[in-house]
Amino acid sequence: MWLILAIGSAFFAGITAILSKIGIQNVDSNLATALRTIVVLIFSSIMIFVTGAEIAFDQIQAKTFIFLVLSGVATGASWLSYFRALQLGDVNKVTPIDKSSTVLTMILAIIILGESISLYKVIAIVSIGIGTFLMIQKKNDSNKKIEIKSNNWFLFALASAIFASLTAILGKIGIENINSTLGTTIRTAVVLIMAWGIVFQRGSYRGIGSINSKSWLFLILSGFATGGSWLCFYSALQLGPASIIVPIDKMSLLVTIVFSRIILKERLSKRAFVGLLLMTFGTLILLL
Repeated sequence: MWLILAIGSAFFAGITAILSKIGIQNVDSNLATALRTIVVLIFSSIMIFVTGAEIAFDQIQAKTFIFLVLSGVATGASWLSYFRALQLGDVNKVTPIDKSSTVLTMILAIIILGESISLYKVIAIVSIGIGTFLMIQKKNDSNKKIEIKSNNWFLFALASAIFASLTAILGKIGIENINSTLGTTIRTAVVLIMAWGIVFQRGSYRGIGSINSKSWLFLILSGFATGGSWLCFYSALQLGPASIIVPIDKMSLLVTIVFSRIILKERLSKRAFVGLLLMTFGTLILLL
């Protein structure tokens, strides 16, 4: 079951990147994150009542609540960094760096969570690491204007990956003794508070009135896709090993690249394609 849930998480996460890229083209990235989080919170809250998870709310232990809050803070930081990076760079460049959190998460899961290490996991870490490196290499482009923003999107994407790794580890600890849907909702509420705090602090809320109908539609759709991905991901984490589930989840990269080619017309270089193959190989070998 955890394998099916992890695959579902990867699919929804892959769609999220494309929908978000389209939705934030003319919207402040912080405001877009805050608006999407409202959708995710509504979606996860509905799922709480559907599954009856609200019954366990008053039974949450202090340790569980603290780790869920910390996971939410890490998620908020990762989101804000990721969508800023998406606004500045190509999906095919930003997403691989964000997915590089896979390697760090696997290492942290072995060190902090005490998950077993095997030859397959070592090969997977090396393969995914090399694949990520190949995918983030800059394309040669005669248009120098493209390079102006390169450092900015790279730094934001790197920050997104680091916080995403912390999110998975903290989330794994936080949902051990709680319904995963309820845990997802608590984390989402933390992200919502954090995102809107930044929006009001920077005055980005003034841009709400200028958001066109197309951006609204894709932001809402990306929110639902994120909600679906989170519910699948944390349900899988509760049932299976983080060092395997996280790499499978990060294969949303395949979905993202396919849709970015079809919808956004973005192309992979030969070097990046080899990197994608290595990342895919590294993930699949974990299933052996």
